[in-house]
Amino acid sequence: MVHYLDHAATTPVRASAIDAMMPALVEQYGNPSGAHRMARAANRVLDDARETMADVLGSKPGDIIFTGGGTEADNLAVTGVLEANGGRALCSAVEHHAVLDPVEHSNGLSVDVSVEGLVDLAALEDVLTRYGADVSLVSIMAVNNETGMIQPLGEAIEMTRRLAPTAVFHTDAVQALCWLDLSTVAAEADMVSVSAHKFGGPKGVGCLVVREGERSAGMEPLLRGGGQERGRRGGTHNVAGIAAMAAAAAETHSERAEQVPRVAQLRDRLADGITSAVPDAIETGDRSSKTANIAHFCFPDVASEALLILLEQSDIMASAASSCSSGAMDPSHVLAAMGYSRDLAFGSLRLSLGYGSTDADVDATLAALGPAITRLRERS
Repeated sequence: MVHYLDHAATTPVRASAIDAMMPALVEQYGNPSGAHRMARAANRVLDDARETMADVLGSKPGDIIFTGGGTEADNLAVTGVLEANGGRALCSAVEHHAVLDPVEHSNGLSVDVSVEGLVDLAALEDVLTRYGADVSLVSIMAVNNETGMIQPLGEAIEMTRRLAPTAVFHTDAVQALCWLDLSTVAAEADMVSVSAHKFGGPKGVGCLVVREGERSAGMEPLLRGGGQERGRRGGTHNVAGIAAMAAAAAETHSERAEQVPRVAQLRDRLADGITSAVPDAIETGDRSSKTANIAHFCFPDVASEALLILLEQSDIMASAASSCSSGAMDPSHVLAAMGYSRDLAFGSLRLSLGYGSTDADVDATLAALGPAITRLRERS
């Protein structure tokens, strides 16, 4: 039996998402940009999905831009604003590379974080005070994809409004939708990115909220073509994927109040069991400031890649850091920004739970992890 503890990388597709996808593949297969009734039927699917995503994200349907996933949504936000408005972009040092890389590519600025992994608000204030007139976009993620730390969006947005009033505020909320009500948490953000496969939808589809208003009026498209999405993102729509994303988002939103405490209890039992079985394990960040699903540890004198191999032999699927960085020779940039040494960062492990996680997954992990670490240390 496989014990899947890598929900932060991707989630199993929900049955509701598959049910929503199949009619769009088999029946409403017209191109939604066309004029005949088959095209109109496909376009109605998009309209319904747009309304659903707007309800979940606390926006207007016209604010929703469908994309090919979270990475495209992040790049569209950063690069689209910079190309339209000029100026500089600013982000935290622990952003996903989908934000960090375009910011760095544009000679933008990054802000330090605390040892807990939270953006340093004093550092943010200092940078905005010095560069505020030139800052056109600030991007602070809602939840860190490695540690699960929930960033202080409200304080960061207030500070941006005060010190860089014309800047667009974007949040990468890809890891947040399962665990936080984004219609409240990200209500004041100008742009919000989400990705379907993080909450039970299929891979390769996401969306970017671009709220109407003075700050977000200027944004150049990354993809030019047929003028879809009101000229903001060209390309024929992935109708089936969009329908599935909306169904998964609606189900996730409706069951969040039940799932968050259930998963948090599993995560706490898992994390407590790890600290008991491996006394020198270092749990990163303050658990009370994390989403319910992530237990993140560093193990001294252990190579995480070797640990993952042993865990997989016990049918436990986990990751060392962001799956987008797996196989990289450098340790996590998130842990480096938090002040962890290179050697310790190489011993990191992210165990992430989800809507399908059970006590059996926790039990199996706790049974395997301690012996695996002992075995690796004996080898070295």
